[in-house]
Amino acid sequence: MHHNSTFPIKQLELDILRDEAASYLKSIQWEQGQRAKQKDKGTKDNSILLYLSKANNGSNTSIVSVSKSVLALKKRLLPDSVALPTELNNALFAVQEGIVLGCWIRDSYYDSSGLSNLNERKDTLNNEDKRVYEGKMHTAAAFKLFAIASHILYNLKPQASNDLNIMHTKFAGIPEISLLSPLKGISCCLFYYDKYLNHPEIIKTDKDVIDFTVVYFETIISEIELRKSNLKYTETITDRSYKLEASKFSISGWDNTFSETIQSKTFNNVTFKQIVGNKDAKHFAKRLTERMLSYDFETKKNPFQELGGFMPVFMGYGIPGTGKSMLIAAIATKLKEYSDHLDIPFLFHPMPDTLISTFQGGSAEKMVAWMKPMQDPTRLIFAPIDDAENNLQERTTQGVSAGVKEVIGVFLRYTEGAYAVNYGNSAIGLFTNLPETLDKAVISRVQGRFKIDGAKTNNDFLDQDYIWWSKLKTTLPNFISMSDPKGYKYLSEQGLVAHKGELLEHIEKPSEQRILTIYNTVERKFGLNEHLFFANLYREVQKVFPFFSSRDVRNIQSAISLRLTDFNLEEDWFNSPELYFKKDYDTKLNMLRELMIANMKGLDFSEIRRQEVVKYLDNIASIADTDFKRKVNHRINEFNIDIEAKKQLKK
Repeated sequence: MHHNSTFPIKQLELDILRDEAASYLKSIQWEQGQRAKQKDKGTKDNSILLYLSKANNGSNTSIVSVSKSVLALKKRLLPDSVALPTELNNALFAVQEGIVLGCWIRDSYYDSSGLSNLNERKDTLNNEDKRVYEGKMHTAAAFKLFAIASHILYNLKPQASNDLNIMHTKFAGIPEISLLSPLKGISCCLFYYDKYLNHPEIIKTDKDVIDFTVVYFETIISEIELRKSNLKYTETITDRSYKLEASKFSISGWDNTFSETIQSKTFNNVTFKQIVGNKDAKHFAKRLTERMLSYDFETKKNPFQELGGFMPVFMGYGIPGTGKSMLIAAIATKLKEYSDHLDIPFLFHPMPDTLISTFQGGSAEKMVAWMKPMQDPTRLIFAPIDDAENNLQERTTQGVSAGVKEVIGVFLRYTEGAYAVNYGNSAIGLFTNLPETLDKAVISRVQGRFKIDGAKTNNDFLDQDYIWWSKLKTTLPNFISMSDPKGYKYLSEQGLVAHKGELLEHIEKPSEQRILTIYNTVERKFGLNEHLFFANLYREVQKVFPFFSSRDVRNIQSAISLRLTDFNLEEDWFNSPELYFKKDYDTKLNMLRELMIANMKGLDFSEIRRQEVVKYLDNIASIADTDFKRKVNHRINEFNIDIEAKKQLKK
């Protein structure tokens, strides 16, 4: 959605509305609907809903006061104090300020949509105008609640517990939502908010008040999401943005995914030295961090994109237990460390495990909400998808859930196509044990790939053990009395390589049988130095692997570009950011060009091209064959079990 204009929300204008907001908190009236009263039958938590619906003590209309409930809570939570508990106070303040902002948004909609005018003449409207008036009242009510909830979440989400599952479990939903008018909307919303506040099971500490408020207003937003397609006269909502003065808070139409408030998830600090083996993966990770840090916030571009050395989507794959999760943490640690040092905002944004929803359309909605922040050009974003095979598995496989298909659909839309914006500040990393089970279209979006193969050499295994027993040694110094290897300094082989070339020296010919056969046939006709060699190689590969397409050729090209930009940034650039990081875009680009030219010395283009092509083709063949081999091994295993079982039976 392109918002044409941004309107400021001025603090002075909000001050005028604070009395009105306070009056709602002091007292509102609400008459419960029949359905809400009967909602307690057969729901998951009878006690709570029963409590909510019996709240009227027989009379139809009831009056509640949030501010009184808060005082009652204070007495219950901090009986001997005059002051309000901090978190209770913060929650009440956030709700009040949210209502103030909602009233401002309501007034703004009244004026921009012509509702003010209709409202003045509401007693003399003809039928057509009455319908318009009602439609606009509904929309005003929805937008006001949306704004209130957005602002409350903006303020409270960072203070809430990281894990809100417990609160979600206690929370039994909101029995009804009213959008008849802005007044009815807020009355109904505060009525149930107040009922929950008074429920002793839900709120046991003042921190619970913040957690509950977040869960409650997140639910308000999702309820409005469900209804927004039925609202009319929303043009003056979707065509503009509102930005709160002296704050990062803004609302753009309905799509306020709180990109500003999406907080980095926490992760364990891991250094590359602590990861044993995985030379290829560590090298890739180092390059990725240096490239992301070169992003230019002024021009919203990354010089590495122009040089062809940036991958918005990459994949790390390997057998279980080789350090995928450690690698994710190490990349995040490195990025965070540098970002703090260079004073750059950084977001660690892993895909949540709970993405697949059983509701039709639910997974797509969650996936859009997850992908959305990737379009925020104001920070560096690392978005890993661990165990990618769970959410992105081959769509044609039997028994793949509708949710997986939705997630893949959104992923493809946002990584290439109309929605795909990449400024060079975000990277999505797929990490998987089973690359062969990933959807083909998803794999073809992957521009950089590397193996995570764990410990490989004697020294790797020595180091893996060393990391473990050296911890024991600090506690029990004399307990470990075994002799050290001669001539090897622990961890000395776990450093980073200087260039990709060091990892590839041994690549002479493809190792996958079918690719090797094709390679040898084509090599007999053409020299490795001819462009025709590669064209014919691709054509022959396509005959054997029909899914090999132009996109794979593009991926090979980006792998080669990556090699051409495979140079280290100067050490002193990190120590003195003004030498490079703080320079303007064009200067950075020219500095990188010079490094690139210096890096070319002694490299041979056709040799690099051959190495990368061999590596890529080997990779797709092994992915294609692994699936087949795995099924064959499974079948063989079943036969062996049968034979063995028969033998034992005879005995």
